[in-house]
Amino acid sequence: VRDGDQWVLNGQKIWTSAGHLADHIFTLVRTDPDAPRHKGISFILVDMRQPGVEVRPIKMISGESEFNEVFYTDAVASNDDVVGGLNNGWAVAMTLLGFERGEAAATGPIRFQAEVDRLLLLAKADRQIGLMDTLAAAFGDRRDAARTQHGLADILRARIFAIACGYEDGNDLGTLRSDPMLKIACGRLPETGPDLASQPTVSRMENAPGLRDLVRMQAAMLELWCKSYKKPPDSIVLDIDDTTDVVHGRQQLCLFNAHADEYCFMPVHIYDASSGHCLLAGLRPGKTPAGKEVACHIRRTVRHIRKYWPDTEIVWRGDGHYGRDEAMAFCESQQNVRYIFGFAPNAVLKDMVFPDADEVCVRRALAQSEKERGFAELQYKAKSWKSGPRRTIARIEATPRGADTRYVVTDLEGDPAHLYEQVYCARGTAENLIKRHKSQLASDRTSCRSALANQMRLVLHSAAYWLMRLLSAAVPASEPLRSEEHTSELQSRG
Repeated sequence: VRDGDQWVLNGQKIWTSAGHLADHIFTLVRTDPDAPRHKGISFILVDMRQPGVEVRPIKMISGESEFNEVFYTDAVASNDDVVGGLNNGWAVAMTLLGFERGEAAATGPIRFQAEVDRLLLLAKADRQIGLMDTLAAAFGDRRDAARTQHGLADILRARIFAIACGYEDGNDLGTLRSDPMLKIACGRLPETGPDLASQPTVSRMENAPGLRDLVRMQAAMLELWCKSYKKPPDSIVLDIDDTTDVVHGRQQLCLFNAHADEYCFMPVHIYDASSGHCLLAGLRPGKTPAGKEVACHIRRTVRHIRKYWPDTEIVWRGDGHYGRDEAMAFCESQQNVRYIFGFAPNAVLKDMVFPDADEVCVRRALAQSEKERGFAELQYKAKSWKSGPRRTIARIEATPRGADTRYVVTDLEGDPAHLYEQVYCARGTAENLIKRHKSQLASDRTSCRSALANQMRLVLHSAAYWLMRLLSAAVPASEPLRSEEHTSELQSRG
C-alpha cells in the first residue's frame, strides 16, 4: 500500500536462501491490485533490519537452516527502493533469471562449506555406528570377487550419502561418482583415487536383493538400533502409521485408494517416540492394513527387540487403522507389551456414550462457552473380536456446532484425560517424522516396477534418515523427542 513517498508492505516470502544472513532483500510486491496477473507488480528492495521484517529459518532434518520464511508486518520501503520502475517488477524478475548464477556465486562458499561439513559428518557417523557395513553384511555380496571393482559397502555408502545431501535419484551418481568431496567421504582420494560406482552399478545393486535379503537388512538395522542404547530402557513407545506414496505407473503392489483418490502405495512406518528413530519403512499396497498384517508387523518388531531387551515395556501407539483385534490380542498375549490405538466410531459406541455426551453439551450451553471437553470410559466389545471387552476411552468435545466424539482403545492404566491428551495425541509427532522421511529425503521416489526394488529404496532412504537424525541429535536442543535414556553411538563416542 502506498503511503505518501513510501510503501507499506504486508505479506510473506518463503524459501529465501541465506535470508538469515542478509541485510536487504528483493521482493516482488503487488502495487496495483486491479492490474492483470503479471502486471501491477513492482520489484522493491527492502531493508531487513527494520522492526517490520521477521525472518524465520526453515529447519531441515540435518539441523541446518539454509532457507527461510520472511514476514512483512507494516514494513516500509521508499519510492527510491523500487527497481526498474513502478509496476514493472515482473520484467525485472524475468531479466534477473538470466543472471541467477550470480546469486549462486555470492552464496556459493556458504553452501559449499555446508555440504563439505555435512559429508564429513555423515562419514563420521557411519564409521561410528557401522551402518553401511551392517547393511552390506546382511545383504550378502554374491558377485564374483575377481570381477568386482566396487565393494557392496562402498556402493551403499555413496548412494546413501548422496540421498542425505539431496541427490535422491540414482542417476545423479553418474556425475557425483567423480565428486572430490563425496570420494573423500567414501574413503577415497579426491584426485588420484578411483571414481565411485557408476549409475548402472548402483541400479543393479538396487534391483539385486531378494525378499530374504531385504528382511535381513531391516532386521539388522533394528538390532543396530537396540545396540545404540547404553542399557535397556525401562519403557519405550513405538508409533506405527502409514502414509500415501503416489505412483505414476504400473508398479507392483500399487492400488487405487479412494481416500487419497490416487493410485498409490501406503508404506508402513514405525518410529521410536523418544528419539524419532525410524525402525521400519516397509512397502505395502495402497489400502488400509488388515488385522493380520498389523499383528505381523508388531510381532516381528517385538521379536527382534526381545533379543536385546527382554524386560523392557513396549507400548504400541497408532491411529484407527491399527486398532485391530489381531494386533491387540497379540499385545495382550505378550509380557510387558501394551497398546493404545484409535478406534473408529459406530452406532453402538454412540449409544453407549450418549449420556456423557449429552451432559457435556448441556454444560457448554449453560456456560455459553465456545468449547467444552469431557471424557467417558466404558468396556466395549466389537462383534468381530474373539476376545472379551476392552477398555475404551471417549473424548467428547462440545461446540456450538454440536458434539464431536473420538475413541481410543487401550490396556494402559491411568486417568482417561491423561491417556488421551498426553499419551495418545502425542502420536501426531510421528506424522511429522514421516514428512521428514518423505519430503526432506524424498523417500517417495519409489518409481521402480519391482516391489522388491522399491522396498530396497525405502531401506536406503531409511539409512540416510538414520545418519541425518544422528547429526540433528548432536545439535544441542534440536530434537524435542530426545530423552536422557537414549544415547546414540555418535553421542556416546564423539
